[in-house]
Amino acid sequence: EFFQALSTHGGITLHVDRIHGLNSHHIAEAAFKAVARRNKALGAWAAGLLGLEGDAIAAYQMAVITADFEEDGDEDVVRKLVKDLDGKVSEAEIRAKMAAVLIEVKDKMVREG
Repeated sequence: EFFQALSTHGGITLHVDRIHGLNSHHIAEAAFKAVARRNKALGAWAAGLLGLEGDAIAAYQMAVITADFEEDGDEDVVRKLVKDLDGKVSEAEIRAKMAAVLIEVKDKMVREG
């Protein structure tokens, strides 16, 4: 019910993999954390491709996380990475990396409990 209400009243589309749990608040919190952690990891990956070092890496990670607030879904993050990476990798490679990192993040969260 929580996700239905969030989607309907928030005007957003949600894709949630429910691994376990009954408390919808905790499930939603875990989903949002997973996406934020994915974006942080993507920021680190892209920062490496861009040759960023030191504090610039953390700043870029935050920029990727923040980009995700521009619109529903992942397109805002994809657009940012495509623009910033400027041909260093393809859009398809970015999308594949996003999917792989999200799986890694979810697995780590499950292991951490």
